[in-house]
Amino acid sequence: MTTIESKKVIVSASPQQTFEFLSNMNNIVHLLPEDKISNWQSDEKYCSFKIQNAYTISLEFKESTPHSAIVYSSGSGSPFAFTLKVSLKDADGKTEAQQICEANINPFMEMMVKGPLTNLFDYMAEK
Repeated sequence: MTTIESKKVIVSASPQQTFEFLSNMNNIVHLLPEDKISNWQSDEKYCSFKIQNAYTISLEFKESTPHSAIVYSSGSGSPFAFTLKVSLKDADGKTEAQQICEANINPFMEMMVKGPLTNLFDYMAEK
């Protein structure tokens, strides 16, 4: 199992607002680099997109703990199985957030995807 963690960031919104935003999969598009994705599809509990020169990734809303955690899982179109957990903590009315991805990938594929996925998760955290 490969674990990829984004950096921790402070979001200028309350944990409740951040949780509500991230709970609707239609909003995930606002966190992705526009110039690096295509074929975006979504509804409230599912999204799918193609990463430039790479794979199509699909995410499904799996479970949540109100205002503190959201867990997404890989959808049927993803090239490998993974879970993506977003941890939310109150930080004086703002939110400390971090993404942790646990992926079931072989060592060769890990060398290819760990760097780009870390960059993607850090980009998403900053957005």
